[in-house]
Amino acid sequence: MGTIKIKELISDLQDFYLFSIRGFLGTIKQPFYFKDMVEQMDYAGAGSFLIVFLVSLFIGMALSLQLSAELSRLGLKMYTGKIVGISIIREIGPVTAALVFAGRVGSGMASELGSMILGHQVDSLRVFGVDPMKKLVTPRILSSIIMLPALTIIGDAISLFGGYYIAVFVSHQSSTVYWSSIRDVLTFENVFAGAAKPFIFGYLIACISCYMGLSTKGGAKGLRRSTTSAVVISIVMIIVSDFILTRVLLYALGFSV
Repeated sequence: MGTIKIKELISDLQDFYLFSIRGFLGTIKQPFYFKDMVEQMDYAGAGSFLIVFLVSLFIGMALSLQLSAELSRLGLKMYTGKIVGISIIREIGPVTAALVFAGRVGSGMASELGSMILGHQVDSLRVFGVDPMKKLVTPRILSSIIMLPALTIIGDAISLFGGYYIAVFVSHQSSTVYWSSIRDVLTFENVFAGAAKPFIFGYLIACISCYMGLSTKGGAKGLRRSTTSAVVISIVMIIVSDFILTRVLLYALGFSV
């Protein structure tokens, strides 16, 4: 029984690997479905803006509040801006945006494609000679790769302003010192480390969500199972890949650990 499950897991991993490769190669092969990509960008980007705004704002405020409380005991409140900036730009901002993206956009992709599978709409595309990978998967991958980094940049800025509000108006720190600290951490290493992750996260979320959606079977229960699996697996992969990427980027950028 255990051997059968291991074989099924290996087979699923192989199918997912080939699926993700085909989806990525579709970005450089004709035909290009620009209208579908724009629609997905609107859904993934503009549709997720409000929730990213709220989550990023309160995370920045909570982080600044905690740091101000702890650093004030040591007489180091002037370092609040620097720590908030490094934490948000390098780590918390990209991961937070990716988790929100997986919860909203990833689940939407999986449920939409799963419904199309159950409604035999994907089979209809094949009958008319349309490649489902090009029509359904590639636009979602491209929109995720484009919009998640954009949402991450916006979320980082909002988090920094949230931290500014707490640091200046609640903890009564110097506004000049806070923004000076933020400028000091906006180095190439920090910005690159924070900017590289969303591209990988977006690709993973789109591939996992589309794969789980197109693997749906078993009616309404199967749709629920595939949507839940898409979100759970995406979240786990975001955390795991974040650790791996952090380790690789620290080594590549010359940081000693």
